[in-house]
This record gives sequence, structure tokens and C-alpha cells, in this order.
Amino acid sequence: MAMAYTILTINPGSTSTKIGVYNDAVEFWSEKIIHDTGELSRFASVNAQYQHRLDKIKEKLRHSGVGLSEFDAFVARGGLLKPVMGGTYAINEGMLADLRESRYGTHASNLGALLAQSLAMEMHKPAFIVDPVVVDELKPVARITGRPEIKKRSIFHALNQKAIAHRLANQVNRPYEELTLIVAHLGGGISVGCHNKGRVIEVNNSLDGEGPFSPERAGTVQAAQFAELLFTLNLDRERVTKLLAGQGGLVAHLGTNDVREVENRITAGDDEVKLIYDAMIYQIARFIAAAAVPVSGCVDYIAITGGMAHSEYIIKELTEYISFIAPVKIFPGEDELKALAEGALRVLRGDEECREYI
Repeated sequence: MAMAYTILTINPGSTSTKIGVYNDAVEFWSEKIIHDTGELSRFASVNAQYQHRLDKIKEKLRHSGVGLSEFDAFVARGGLLKPVMGGTYAINEGMLADLRESRYGTHASNLGALLAQSLAMEMHKPAFIVDPVVVDELKPVARITGRPEIKKRSIFHALNQKAIAHRLANQVNRPYEELTLIVAHLGGGISVGCHNKGRVIEVNNSLDGEGPFSPERAGTVQAAQFAELLFTLNLDRERVTKLLAGQGGLVAHLGTNDVREVENRITAGDDEVKLIYDAMIYQIARFIAAAAVPVSGCVDYIAITGGMAHSEYIIKELTEYISFIAPVKIFPGEDELKALAEGALRVLRGDEECREYI
């Protein structure tokens, strides 16, 4: 019988820190620590919030009756690092230095490894991150764009996509490394990845605006028309960024990012809303079909995940478009804490080699 492990998972967000206690991959207890924006405004930077968030985590654990000595490992969401292969990484000094200096960008997730390492060092236990957003396994041909100054970057929902790929592999009783999958993460942003033999060889960069439009993001837009819009409106960098991410997609067209509200409006007979919503689904389907190209259409399964996978309307319409490619499996929602626990567990059990950040 395999040894059971107790794992603490940590997922820092802009105004919250989610923590979870897992017995193997089964949640025992979890908590979302809300950080008041006024409270956070006292800190000059995200990294300056480190001690404050660490104290809050320890306080919640004390109140829950769970002691640090009970954990076999600590695992956190990875932050903005240099491009890496997918997998579970031991937290090391090189990684911590890059995060402290925000060498590759600033984000609350940068605090994850710092917090996990601090707790782990107190207990002399291992600390990990799992599949950060900068996972980069693209084929060389996928990096080239029509402008030599611009190379495609791999930034996507790597943690959830990889976790779902592993769960699907377990479900069909085949190794992830032997399967060819398309995984579509449908959330505020949408990413569609082609997973071939354990690597994501093609994926849209939803953070930078590539892909289908989503509840909040504009997705791929015609370049000349967008450039003309920028010249006409004389927009600054911040406003342009918001047009692409945050105020694009359904928000721009319909004034909301809530798909439940959108579907209620469709049920009430609003044909214009239905057209926009169907257009989003159509674009998702197109990118899923395009994700089959790198493997010449030889796909074992398509997995649909993320918050929008709860929608019967979306799943029905989407399946009609894409079921000719491969069998479609649905994994509604996104459980990042569980994904972190699963990643750590694969290494602790010896099912996967722990990677080193170099």
C-alpha cells in the first residue's frame, strides 16, 4: 500500500491567498484568506506583502488545529519565471531570486514559492511549485510569427490544463505520455492546448490576446483594424491592455462577463445576445480544430474544462462542432489547489521525476 502524504497547498491571488490541506489528493480542509485592498495598499510592492501573507497563513492553520509538523510537503502555484518545461519543480535559490527581483514580471503568484519555502524550511520538508503559467513546450515552428521582431510566447492555464490531462489519462487507464489530447480551458480567458506525448506543443497565448474571444478578453482581432482603432482613439498602453484583457469579449459586446446572465437573456428571447454568444462558441471550436493540425488530426480525446464547462448550452453547441475530431470529455470547473496537490504527490510517490529550475 502506498504511503499517505499530508500536503499544504498555497495559491496567492491579487486580493486573496487560498490554502488547502490534502491527504494525498483528497481535500481535508481549505480556506480562502481575503486581504482587504486598503490593508494591501500599505505595501510598496507585491513582494512586500510576503510577511503579512505568511502570518495570515500561520494564523489560519492554528485556528484550524493543523500544525506545520503534520505536513510532508508544501506546494505553491508558480509565478512569473523564465520559460520552463511542464512538471513539478523543487523550489531553489535561483527560483526564489528570480521571484524576489520580479525578473520576469510582477504578479501575486510570485509570492507562492516564497511562502511555501519559508514554511517548508521551518519543518525541514520539501517545497514545490507545479506547472507555472510560463510552461513552454512549443514546437520551434509554432514560435514564428509574420514579424521577425515578434516571437510567440507560451503563456496559458498550464496548471489546470496539465492536471486535467493527467486526470483524463488516469480515467482511461493510459499514461499521459502516450496520449495525444486537446485540452480547452474555458474561463475568463480561454486557452486551447495540443498535448502530444506529455508536452503542450501548441497553445494560444490567451494572456496576450491570442485565441477565441472570451467573457473578458478580445482574443485574436484583425491587426489592421485594431491598429487603426488605436491611432484614431490615441490610447495609452494601459487603455490598450484593458481593451484586450478585462474589457474585451462578452464584456465589450454585452456589458457582462457572467455567462449565466447571458444565457438568461438568450432564454428571454434576445437574438442579438445569442449571436454574440454563439460567435464565442464558434471561435472556441475553430481553435480546438486548429489544435489538431500539429498532430495531423490524430487526437485521442478532447477535454473541456474551466468554469464555462458547467454550461449545458456551451457544451452542447461546442460538442456538435468538434466531436468529429475525437471523443469529448468534460471536466467542469478549475481546482488549482487540488492540481497542486496532485503535482506534488506524483513526485513524492516517485511517479514523476522532480524537475530543477536552472
